[in-house]
Amino acid sequence: MIEILMEPFKYEFMVRSTITAIASGTMLSILGPFAINRNMGFMADAMAHATLPIIAIGVFLGFSISELGVPAAILIAFFLGYIIKNSNVGEDTAIGIIFSSFFALGFVLISILNVTINLEDLLFGQILAVSRFDVYIVVSMCIAVVFLIVLFFKQLLFYSFDPIGAEVKGLNTNFLNYLFLVVLSVAIVASLQTVGIILVLSMLLIPAAASKQITDNFVSSIYISIIFGIISSFSGLYLSYFYNLPSGPTMSLVATGIFIVCFFVSKLKKVKIQ
Repeated sequence: MIEILMEPFKYEFMVRSTITAIASGTMLSILGPFAINRNMGFMADAMAHATLPIIAIGVFLGFSISELGVPAAILIAFFLGYIIKNSNVGEDTAIGIIFSSFFALGFVLISILNVTINLEDLLFGQILAVSRFDVYIVVSMCIAVVFLIVLFFKQLLFYSFDPIGAEVKGLNTNFLNYLFLVVLSVAIVASLQTVGIILVLSMLLIPAAASKQITDNFVSSIYISIIFGIISSFSGLYLSYFYNLPSGPTMSLVATGIFIVCFFVSKLKKVKIQ
């Protein structure tokens, strides 16, 4: 029995994939509660889709998605932040315009530049194809994301719950806003090869939403979200190996399963209290 359970880890590609999955699950899940609290779900989705033109140009110039990670994330974060802040059409409308136009531009560039990109892998991820270099990049990004969140945790927490109060207290809210956007973009871009453009939003929000069902404490929700994110990533990858399923979607479905369980647990608690 133990030999069967340990079978996937006899293969180097599964070891690489597991490390990458856990790193992606960790950094997305630690940011999830902040994103939900600031109603940035649509923003995160726009960030993921806005990567397509950069990926198309990068592949044309001979770069991989991993090598494009940090510069692409920073460019996307600053561009989105600037447009939204200086637009008079409303945040949702501005994000919607960027979301649709960048995604369309990406497909046009793929056609014009005649680059070969497996769109299915890009949309849904291809974690089983990660190289050692990809692992180093994703793990490095994960460490950087966790470090920055821990370093600026109190300021980000204050700003997330009371941006006006944070500004009155003298905090540099403009810096905090762009910092979070950059960190969020880095996590999203780093996770593209794990779960892909479409599913990265589910791994960012679902573990955080599940944790919110069982705790009202924000700090506790972050820890629980990380645990759920790691479980979803690891279990999804594990199940995909044994049942020959697509890895990214399986991770997302495991996270959804956790959310459903937490949702009903929270409902049962309310019934008992009443």
